[in-house]
Amino acid sequence: MTRSADYSPTGPEKPPHQAERRPAPRAEQPLVSVEGLHKSFATKTGSGLWKKTGWVRAVEGVSFKIYPGETFGLVGESGCGKSTTGKVILRVLEPSRGRVLFEDQEVSHLKGKGLLKFRSQVQAVYQDPYSSLNPRMRIDHSVAEPLVTHRLLGKEARREKVATLMRKVGLLPEHALRYPHEFSGGQRQRIGIARALAINPRFLVLDEPVSALDVSIQAQILNLLADLQKELRLTYLFISHDLSVVEHICDRVAVMYLGKIVERAESGSLFANPLHPYTQALLSAVPVADPDHLFQAIPLEGEIPSPLNPPPGCRFHPRCPRRMEVCQEQDPRCLEKESGHLVYCHLYD
Repeated sequence: MTRSADYSPTGPEKPPHQAERRPAPRAEQPLVSVEGLHKSFATKTGSGLWKKTGWVRAVEGVSFKIYPGETFGLVGESGCGKSTTGKVILRVLEPSRGRVLFEDQEVSHLKGKGLLKFRSQVQAVYQDPYSSLNPRMRIDHSVAEPLVTHRLLGKEARREKVATLMRKVGLLPEHALRYPHEFSGGQRQRIGIARALAINPRFLVLDEPVSALDVSIQAQILNLLADLQKELRLTYLFISHDLSVVEHICDRVAVMYLGKIVERAESGSLFANPLHPYTQALLSAVPVADPDHLFQAIPLEGEIPSPLNPPPGCRFHPRCPRRMEVCQEQDPRCLEKESGHLVYCHLYD
């Protein structure tokens, strides 16, 4: 069978939409609120009877709000806790401490019909589009699975819904009769997006949705996500380590390091004036498409400390080129240097 082209109405060469810069809507009610979130995992060893040996502190004291219709970016190096934060919001994982609120309802307290309703409002698109699809299940069954789980629509109506979703993500309805291995990576990610949209959610957690794709395909998927957000009035949590992508698609951004947020601001403000030394180092390593630009990355010493035994004081101080004595002793407090631009750093205290 001939594999069909990775189709997009916008064309493969069109760059991602530039996100409209707008101030965070402070007056309206946030859709998602994360308050003092902690998540730890026990480490165990031994044979037969397992014995706890310590705790991996993946997320510590993370707080932010996501407003309706915006794209909130969560960025940082691998292992910083951003995906764990997303899983706790989805309630795939239970928080160790802290709260996640969805429209003023605490997620961890939901049960029965309340939990089922929450699941219908919040969906995820994962990093690897192949492993997120059952290789033995035909695409129409995969996309319709949320409808079956939530007991929505009849058999014929589900078939029509799947055809509509396939068209919406830039595929043909007849593609739904194929299996995952018959599609390219970009097409499989479109299918994952179609499945996430099947039950008309309001909030999507996008966990590295384009990192496994070629650059030209990344642009198509980002354009698709921007179009769907505008059409369906969706709200996104965009988890990524690619700052060039985050700059284009996100309205506000939080930077994480070793389980903690170190800086949070509107996208334009963060990229124009990064305050934290870690954010400055990350942005200095982003390639610039200008042959006359002098590439000068800020070097960071050593390796990321282990979350099993994080350093005292500021988590970043062992690698920080501007560290001071106080950084090794005290955890930095949250400082608002500009309107809505928050930084956790002793340099500004």
